Order: sequence, then C-alpha cells, then structure tokens
Amino acid sequence: MSSAAARPQATAGTALVVVDLQNDFCAGEVAAARFPGDPALLARAVEGSVRAVRLARESGVEVLFVRFLGDPAHQGPAWRSRDARLGKRPKCLEGSWGAEFHGVQPRPDEAVFTKPACFDAFQDPEFEPHLRRRGVRHLVLAGLFTDVCVDSTARTAFQRGFHLTVLRDCTTALHLADADILRFMSRVYGARITDLGRQQPFAADEFSTDGPAGGPADGPEADPDGVPAARSARTAQATRTAQAAGAAEQQPGAAPTRR
Repeated sequence: MSSAAARPQATAGTALVVVDLQNDFCAGEVAAARFPGDPALLARAVEGSVRAVRLARESGVEVLFVRFLGDPAHQGPAWRSRDARLGKRPKCLEGSWGAEFHGVQPRPDEAVFTKPACFDAFQDPEFEPHLRRRGVRHLVLAGLFTDVCVDSTARTAFQRGFHLTVLRDCTTALHLADADILRFMSRVYGARITDLGRQQPFAADEFSTDGPAGGPADGPEADPDGVPAARSARTAQATRTAQAAGAAEQQPGAAPTRR
C-alpha cells in the first residue's frame, strides 16, 4: 500500500469525488483550445486525479465519478444563448469520444453520476441520496475545473453539511487564479486544501461532527484562514497599528482625531 494511503479508520465516511475527468476537458484539440493557461497545469491536474483514484482504491476509500454531458438538448435557454453569443460549441456530447472518461475508468462497483448541461454534481438527483445511504460525511474533490464544476459541487456540499477536502494538485482553474479560488473555498466552505502527496490525504478524523465544516489550507505558505503568511503578517501589523492609534485617542489630553 502506498505511504500516502490512509488508515481505514481515518477514512471512514470519506468518498473521493472525481469531477469531469473526460476527454473533451483533458485531451485532444477541444481541451487544448478550451484551456487558456499553461498546458502543464492541466496535465498535472489530470495525472494527479488519476493517481488519486488509485490511492483511494488502495486505501479502501469509495470513488465516485461525475461526468458532464453538454448536448444542446440538455441546455436551457440561457445556456444556448450564451454559447451562441460567444461562439462556443457543445462539448462532451453523449456517446462521443469527448464524453468518455480520460485516464481511468470506473469499476463496475463504482457509481457514476451525470450532470446534463449543469455544473453541480448534486444536480444528479441520485448523488446526495447515494452519499446519505453510504454514510459519507467527507468529500475529497479532484478533477476539473476548480472554479467551475468543482466549486459548484463544493458549494452545495458545504450547504448540505458535508466536510470538504480539495486536492490542490489534482485540479486546476479555468477562468481564475488557482490560489484565489482555493483560498475562497477554504474561507467560505471551510474546505481543507491539501496535496495528494501529503500524509493521509483522505483522512477525515480531523473533522468532528460538532466542529467546523472543514479545516485550513495547509502548508507553510498559509495561515489558519488559508491566507498567505506574508499577507497575514501585514494584516496583523495593520491591526496592531490601528489598536495603538485607538488607545492613544483615549489618553487624557490627547488631541482628537478627525474622521
């Protein structure tokens, strides 16, 4: 078993959710034309997601696959209008190579959930009931894209009471800076932001049913809120300065401060 695999008792109630690891997002001309950033970032996220599936299986963690179907028949009026205005062509058409999973295939005993022209895995009406039946309380997210379908799924998961871990090296953003969307997810959803290579990436024992919905972004570059340490230090210094100024205003004989 890999050293990154977690103890069975530490991963109880955990599921790995692999989001949209499909050809039209991961490989080929469609994916290359769609992704505006460094192709190496996309390749890293895809390779990391495939590795996450392997490690989850080794750890006895349930793997759930989520897929997108973009057929015009599934699209609502707003979606069709946006695509027409921006000249966007539909992706992951049902039955096409582009809609097939990339790099790894679900096993017969692994559930697959479908999002017909929507971002959020919870839009599949079977997704949440499956989690409840299986006693899942902690979702580990990998796949594409951090600021679209991964975020949409994380947002609903948080609001439905699920703890969250986002594997930073198993995803990448499409429109926003990776650091910005990960910091947002840490602060707003209480998501733990970590890397697959960290010890116990699927561990859930830090999440208490009576505690917060998630943990901080880890790593030496972040404080408990997931804010870069340098920025956190500047904020703390500004707070101390403001407090000192306020105390000076209260001293007898001190000149009033105009606001």
